[in-house]
Amino acid sequence: MENNQIDIKNKLDEGLTFKISRFKEQIKKTKPHKHDEYNELIFLSDGEGFHCIESEKFMVSTPEFYFLKPGQLHFWQFTSIPKGFVIIFKDKEFNGVNENLLIDLLRKLTDITRLEIQSDKYPSHILEDIFNEYQLNTQYSKEIIHGLLKALFGKLLQIKVVKPTNSNQPQPVYERFKQLLVKECPRLHKVNEFADLLNTTPQNLNIICRKQTGKSASEIISNQILLEAKRYILHTDNTINEIAEILSFTDTSNFVKFFKRHENITPIQFRSKYFQ
Repeated sequence: MENNQIDIKNKLDEGLTFKISRFKEQIKKTKPHKHDEYNELIFLSDGEGFHCIESEKFMVSTPEFYFLKPGQLHFWQFTSIPKGFVIIFKDKEFNGVNENLLIDLLRKLTDITRLEIQSDKYPSHILEDIFNEYQLNTQYSKEIIHGLLKALFGKLLQIKVVKPTNSNQPQPVYERFKQLLVKECPRLHKVNEFADLLNTTPQNLNIICRKQTGKSASEIISNQILLEAKRYILHTDNTINEIAEILSFTDTSNFVKFFKRHENITPIQFRSKYFQ
């Protein structure tokens, strides 16, 4: 019997969390497939044809940019030779404590599926620099690449502001929840507080979060508070008492218990671990 299962591709070798390559310059129709646990950023400078993502069919109109999230189904049908770059990465490529600005820029890009780019705005120089640095793979290459990615994401957001996409469509609850996390956390700690702002129930928010991430809304909120805590512990001179207050804990002992429950060490031990 013929196997009609959808292919799940993994283009990252074991242990890798980042890769950039040139888009394959060939005309072929790809089979519908998904990507395994990584994001894929596609930059096309040349090419004609169609790109299907889930149930949506896009006419390739270069230059353009696509953002494919983990698990999204897509396939191509080119009618002329495509050119461009493909960047793939796992979320853990970026350090949640030290690279919060880069992660914030990336988060702002996640509601884009496709973005048309004017020819004079296509970031060819940045992409070439990232590709060349990735090929070099020497000391500080990762730091240089991350700096270039920050510039690249900023450029894309500039284009998005000038040319908003799908602005009339309501944002999904999970996307709005992620934005609220950045804006309202750590002021808010409870699922029902976020659910109220989203005009939904805590139960529904949990269902949506589990469907998207496999984690409850409470776990996601805790992870965000923990991330904020680590940033303050490592990147400020605030005392633990002061950090507990900034993070809206009722008292320091509750903050210490929360931190130790997740990290198995106290905030003081966590700080001393990195600054011995």
